[in-house]
Amino acid sequence: MIFKKYLIETGIGETGFRIKDIPMETEGDDGGNINGSIEGSSSGNDSSKNSSGGDAGLPKNRKRRSGGALLTCFLKDNTDGKPDARRKAVIICPGGGYEFCSTREGEPAAFQFLAMDCQAFVLHYSTDPGIFPEALCELAAAVALIRRRAGEWHIEPNGICVCGFSAGGHLAASLGVFWNRDFLKERLGLEPEQMRPNGLILSYPVISSGEFGHAASFDNLTGKGRAEFSREFLSLENQVGEQVPPVFMWHTDTDGTVPVENSLLFAWALKKAKVSLELHIYPQGRHGLALANEETDKVMDDGRGSYVVPCCQSWTELVKKWIISL
Repeated sequence: MIFKKYLIETGIGETGFRIKDIPMETEGDDGGNINGSIEGSSSGNDSSKNSSGGDAGLPKNRKRRSGGALLTCFLKDNTDGKPDARRKAVIICPGGGYEFCSTREGEPAAFQFLAMDCQAFVLHYSTDPGIFPEALCELAAAVALIRRRAGEWHIEPNGICVCGFSAGGHLAASLGVFWNRDFLKERLGLEPEQMRPNGLILSYPVISSGEFGHAASFDNLTGKGRAEFSREFLSLENQVGEQVPPVFMWHTDTDGTVPVENSLLFAWALKKAKVSLELHIYPQGRHGLALANEETDKVMDDGRGSYVVPCCQSWTELVKKWIISL
């Protein structure tokens, strides 16, 4: 197993971005950067942890970032039996209402995908006070990095999926609908095919800003009106077309935070656009289940039920079959 970390900074000048290799022993990010490039090296201390969007005051299971994303790579090496093997890659975007990134929806999911013989990545993207399209640019740059390093990392270059939970599902779906838009190309200086995801895995995603929307997510995403893009534009059921890659999506019927109608609205838009979709709606389960098992359980006494829901645990086996079919 090989572990790597990269700091992704967008908004470098008027266009472009910078990706810096963080040595695992120091997690530094100073110096040695390359503007407009998708790889570089660095050493020193991670100054982004002390930015205005730092982790002060947040529980340990919540990570807030501003001014740069942290991409953690979990890479399996090939065995002598299959020295030329290529794997699918899954980039995980945890939820957190665009206020923070939940650790429950990061590393535990990564190890599930590793067990499926995928290469796994966790993106702790910029959240409040960062606004759209900062996190989207970071995710697009991460896809481009992985596609460029596909040979070295034993990855199928056309087998890169993005997995998102809750607001991270909105981020993943945003790349699915916006990867070929001019505003993203102009900001990053990348060609659309470099940023294109090959599949979307959406777990109880935030989709709509309308009647069934999660208002806090859109407040954070737009900076309550500071972003140049409207809440209506970011209501993703309105942005679906044939450009969207195949989608695997699951939700619970009793989600009281992000109603199941978010997934249903997206599913209907996908059907109208003739986009491949596998949709699972479970009869029970609160919001934020992650793996829905003991590993991602947490102690809560809010009357909304447990985070361990056996009927929902099948989603990981179902998505494994879906990934193989891509």
